[in-house]
Amino acid sequence: MIIGYARVSTDDQSLDSQTDALSVAGAEKVFADKISGSRRTRPEMDRMLEQLRDGDVVTVTKYDRLARSLKDLLEIVEAIRARGAGFRSLAEDIDTTTPAGRLVFHVFASIAQFERERISERTREGLVSARNRGRVGGRPPALSAVQKKEVRRMRDEEQRAIAEIARLFKVSERTVRRA
Repeated sequence: MIIGYARVSTDDQSLDSQTDALSVAGAEKVFADKISGSRRTRPEMDRMLEQLRDGDVVTVTKYDRLARSLKDLLEIVEAIRARGAGFRSLAEDIDTTTPAGRLVFHVFASIAQFERERISERTREGLVSARNRGRVGGRPPALSAVQKKEVRRMRDEEQRAIAEIARLFKVSERTVRRA
């Protein structure tokens, strides 16, 4: 039996394109999760793995739908193989039911892991470069330096209520306490 697995990371994303492609590929049953791929515990994937039988083929549209890291991908595909089932990815044309397919699977998985690490590296390098040019990421401060000084004066010298100061400056009470 061909068993499909689809996953999107957030509730506002749609599974439709994946489930349509899996149906065209002959999937008789499709399991679908709306959860981040970095989460190892995924209810529908776990249910799918429990129901696998000898000869089944787990099919995904792209192998990153199954796992986000090479380690997880290899572990999941090994769990599928241990149940006597195969793994197939439509986009990468990988089918682990053959020796050549298993080789291609390992090569592609390694390349994907390398690319994810390079993206992460480039992001870190970009942040360092921006910081060196004086650009700092993150949320802008709720209060300017002048406003912080005034908040501290009102809070410490005038002994005004924190809630009142927060309302005046349109910030949270916690921001007033930290000023």
